[in-house]
Amino acid sequence: MTTPASPDRPRIWTDVRLEAEAVALLEPHATLVTGGDAALLPGCAVAIITALIDANGAWMDAAGDALRAICRPGIGVDNIDIAAATKRGILVINTPDGPTESTAEHAVALLLALAKQVVASDRVLRTEGWRAARLRGIEVRGKTLGIVGLGRIGRRVAQICRHGLGMRVMAYDPPVPDETFVAIDVERAATLDDLLPHAQFLSLHCALTPETRHLIGARELGLLPPGALLINVSRGAIVDQAALIAALSDGRLAGAGLDVFDPEPLPDDHPLLLLPNVILTPHIASFTTDGVRAMHIGVAQQVVQLLRGERPPHIVNPEAW
Repeated sequence: MTTPASPDRPRIWTDVRLEAEAVALLEPHATLVTGGDAALLPGCAVAIITALIDANGAWMDAAGDALRAICRPGIGVDNIDIAAATKRGILVINTPDGPTESTAEHAVALLLALAKQVVASDRVLRTEGWRAARLRGIEVRGKTLGIVGLGRIGRRVAQICRHGLGMRVMAYDPPVPDETFVAIDVERAATLDDLLPHAQFLSLHCALTPETRHLIGARELGLLPPGALLINVSRGAIVDQAALIAALSDGRLAGAGLDVFDPEPLPDDHPLLLLPNVILTPHIASFTTDGVRAMHIGVAQQVVQLLRGERPPHIVNPEAW
């Protein structure tokens, strides 16, 4: 529903089903326009959007000159044209801390499920019976985890796997200072090619940018050791999906745990759905009670700050401030 409008109150448009606590934070300061009806977007000061909105320049122009900020609960803003927003003086705001724990735990859950043949064993037990369910897993202790992207989520995955599971952890992320690697006991790889031959498990945690699109292709998959397992909870397009399917099909890659795809949603006839050595989840890594609450409250708090004339802490394009 939409809260009652007032001529002197700003309007906030959203296609997100906001948590009650986030709504309670926003309602004293603005009129909420919920439901995602594009016809109601013009004149709104703030838009809180899901990944389903293609927030390009035309969409921003349709919103009109009143639009001051586009907010995404979570980290990813790849569905927002940052350059177009900056050109129009529109802030892009996210909540990078909100999904960290949930997404990191999901990555580790996929890693362990692959290593222990959890999903495959469940499938065999249900269809072929107890005696047939004898798939052999592996221990992760002492194995090498390679991480691409040592941001918030990558660091948390590293901590869990290094200190909780006893894995050797290596990571590749050029901008991250050496002190960060030392602080969490992670070995630094100078290049991606230096990392891949050691990575018995490879977990991807980088943002989708023009530089990282198809960062992992046929050549990179070929550099992984035999029997390697891939985990991707970042963005589907970081991996060349055709190359991934080929590597999974011919056995060069033993398995994959995927929460993200290219495209999304995954079509019903997609080849990944037919591969037995893949665990698939529908982009739900951050979708936990705690994660959603943190992301929604994080957005609401920053919108309130903006409406008060204060600078929100997580502006993706600070030059637009």
